[in-house]
Amino acid sequence: MLIPLHSQWKETKLTLHLISQILGKIRLELAPPEPQWGHVSLPLTVHGFTTGLLMAGERTLQLDVHILEARIDVHVDEHTDSVSIESGKTIQGYYEAIFHILRTEGIHVSINPKPQEMSFTGRLDEDETPLVFDQTFARQGFRLFQHAAHEQLTYLAKLRCRKVKPALFWGTFDVSSLVVYSIEQPFPEDKIIERVAFDEQMIEFGFWLGDEVVDRPSYFVLPYPFLFRELPTSSLKPSSAYYDAEKSEFFLPLHEETADHVQGFLETSFDILMKEMDWTEHAYFFLPLKIDSEASS
Repeated sequence: MLIPLHSQWKETKLTLHLISQILGKIRLELAPPEPQWGHVSLPLTVHGFTTGLLMAGERTLQLDVHILEARIDVHVDEHTDSVSIESGKTIQGYYEAIFHILRTEGIHVSINPKPQEMSFTGRLDEDETPLVFDQTFARQGFRLFQHAAHEQLTYLAKLRCRKVKPALFWGTFDVSSLVVYSIEQPFPEDKIIERVAFDEQMIEFGFWLGDEVVDRPSYFVLPYPFLFRELPTSSLKPSSAYYDAEKSEFFLPLHEETADHVQGFLETSFDILMKEMDWTEHAYFFLPLKIDSEASS
């Protein structure tokens, strides 16, 4: 599996991140609200990512980013129109094309055009900066996201607990999932994103593609409430994994040789955090599922 570094495809990654903001904000407006922003994340598909099925009154719609064919499909009821993804287009151009299709089909939805949780400062409906799209790097990057979603689901699927399943969180542009312990833990500051994201005790499992500071993609595991102190890490696996007390996060930088060790990382970091957070009622999480090969055949 090829592992593109942030510096190799950051322009294309920015394009997809901005497009994901448009889809995510449409989903935010139309999907029924869920705890921890569970309703705004974008499920991954074999082709890219999607809003999933949405309802606008009695009308159905879905927007799909099809990376393999470099297009955005806008489905409204039985009709489908497409917007091509290509270098030189602006985020204003994508915005106008998507909303023109929706209005033509009688779907009137408005979004906040200010990007969320990213350093890009232009408005989605106004910025005319030409964007880059390299399909080869886009495929490689989203292949990592697909693998990350599968790894997270493989670990979490067997747990008997409240979960938010892996999906693309378009604010931070990572693929993440949650285990929620269902103890109220209000965020200490009045910040709307954090106030909704962090209102119960939880542990987040995620995968991030890197940035200007950290070039290599990484898995991470993050507790809330944040711990911000040294933790015992003798049981942490693999050897390339580490804990950053200043960030209150475990990290596993992704290299070819560590790709087969992700399950060990998720398991050992989760175990350390449950003990440190005093999640005493977690034995039930690990009761075996009543599914065997005969029942599933």
